[in-house]
Amino acid sequence: MRTIICLMAAIILGLCACNKDDYYQDSGRHDPSFKGSTLEYLDAVPLFFDTVAAIVRIAGMEDVFKEDTLTFFAPTDRAVLSTLKRLNFTLYLLNEDTVKTLEDVPAEIWRKYLQMYMFHGANQLKDYPQIDYNLLNIYPGQGFLSWNQTPMNIGVIYNDDNGVKYVGYRQLSISFIPDPARPMNNWTTYKVASSNITTYNGVVHALSDIYFGFDINYFLQDAVTTMQNGE
Repeated sequence: MRTIICLMAAIILGLCACNKDDYYQDSGRHDPSFKGSTLEYLDAVPLFFDTVAAIVRIAGMEDVFKEDTLTFFAPTDRAVLSTLKRLNFTLYLLNEDTVKTLEDVPAEIWRKYLQMYMFHGANQLKDYPQIDYNLLNIYPGQGFLSWNQTPMNIGVIYNDDNGVKYVGYRQLSISFIPDPARPMNNWTTYKVASSNITTYNGVVHALSDIYFGFDINYFLQDAVTTMQNGE
C-alpha cells in the first residue's frame, strides 16, 4: 500500500514540475484543430491524457471516441491519479486490497464516470450560454444530459477586466448536479483549462486538475461497493 501511494505521489510531483504554461492558459494556447479522432488526440498528448486514453479502452468506449460525434470535457491524468490515491487510502482503511493497475477498478465504474464527461454533438465555447455563479437567476448556463443521462450544467464564465464586469476572457465551466429534484443545489463545478480543441469527430475541452468523477465521494462509494461485491 505504502509503495503504491509513494509511487503515485512521485508521479504527481513529477507532473507538477513539468512546464504546462503553453498548454494551460485560460481558454488555451494550442492548435485548435487536431488531424485525427478524439481518441487519437488523447493518445497524442500522453503527458496529460495517456491514463485517460487507457480508461477509455478499459471502459469499452474506444469506438465511440474514434467514430461518434462527441464533445468531451477531458479530465487529466493527474485528476485520475488523485482519485486513485484517495481510493487506495479508503480501501486500506477498510482492510481491502488496494488498486495496483487501472484494470483493478471494475470497467463499469470507469465507464459510468467517464460518460459523465461525454456529450452528443460537437459544441465549442461559443455554443454555450453565459453563467454567473453569483447571479444564477440571471445567467444560469444551461442544463444538459451527459452520455449516460447524468444531469449537468454547462456555461461560459465572462470574467471581469479592470473592474469592468463581463468584458474579460471567457472560460467554460461544467457542473455535476447530484439531485435532479433540486437542480440548483450542491453542484460540483470544474473549470475548463483549455477549450475548443477540434478533432475529426468532435471537440475536446480540457479540464483543470481536481478529481476524476466530479464528486469524489460518489466515485469512492461506487468503486468500493462494486469491488467488495466482486462485480
